[in-house]
Amino acid sequence: MSKSFAGENAAQQKSTQEVRKSTWRVVDIVVVSVLGVAVGVIFWLWSAGYGIISAITVAFPPLGALYGGGWLIAGVLGALVIRKPGAALYCEMIAAIVESLLGTHFGFTVLLSGLVQGLGAELAFAAFRYRKFTLPVALLAGALAGLAMGLNDSIVYNAPWAFEWKAVYVVLAMISGAVIAGLLSWLAVRGLARTGALASLPSRGAATERAV
Repeated sequence: MSKSFAGENAAQQKSTQEVRKSTWRVVDIVVVSVLGVAVGVIFWLWSAGYGIISAITVAFPPLGALYGGGWLIAGVLGALVIRKPGAALYCEMIAAIVESLLGTHFGFTVLLSGLVQGLGAELAFAAFRYRKFTLPVALLAGALAGLAMGLNDSIVYNAPWAFEWKAVYVVLAMISGAVIAGLLSWLAVRGLARTGALASLPSRGAATERAV
């Protein structure tokens, strides 16, 4: 076998492996859908608690952004579990749909929120070509989802605020996203991997992977 042929064969095998890694299986769709529904219920409960947060932060409303990370979990968690293009967006949208159907005082605007927040998280994993799922990447995904949330909220909900308040809100949303959605989702996936619950998924070895 010539070196050129061997090289072409290796390249073809690598290309085939890349396609397989990015191709969604039935089990992937089922798992991320179940995750989305479960987190959607959490979103609904999280929304119910926002009234208390609003009352606590009435003196300085931008502090409410620190609570926002709870609405960003679905995207980061879905991507860390499925590890395929579109997982973050799909899971976040499913969760948003469930939240809206259960009923929330935010109404159907949560669908727009789910879209932009899912895209924010998706960008982080896409930047590493869906090959790295370390803690820094998870934190980045949470932060970008928080950035998307902060910008969206500043337009949809917080339009009357002064620019300074909006800027603080966006920064705090990114911090909340990194900690609540990024760190907690990463820890959750490692914990699930230890139980064997992810045995049929690409994230099955998450428990023993390096953090960085």
